[in-house]
Amino acid sequence: MANTKSAEKAAHQAEKHRARNIALRSRMRTAVRHVNDAIAKGDAQEARQRYEAAVPLIDTLVNKHIVHRNKADRHKSRLAARVKSLASGGKSAAGGNPAPAGGSSNPGG
Repeated sequence: MANTKSAEKAAHQAEKHRARNIALRSRMRTAVRHVNDAIAKGDAQEARQRYEAAVPLIDTLVNKHIVHRNKADRHKSRLAARVKSLASGGKSAAGGNPAPAGGSSNPGG
């Protein structure tokens, strides 16, 4: 419970921001899911369109500091590789786990 008027206002604003951030993050996840669904169907044209719609949305969340830029870049890079692979007719790139089976790639700890 807030002790001062300013703390009460800050708590109220934090609630509003949290709700907005959740909605925006959900919108990003949905966009990524739409790209993955199109890739799973094997529809290169739709996958490309969905990807092009998802990228500005992901970038918007970076600008609003809702998603870290590295995470956004990772999403975009993996999706782009899978869309490109689908368009070229190859097997789905970045579909599995590219990390070695032994766990961490850093042997030093």
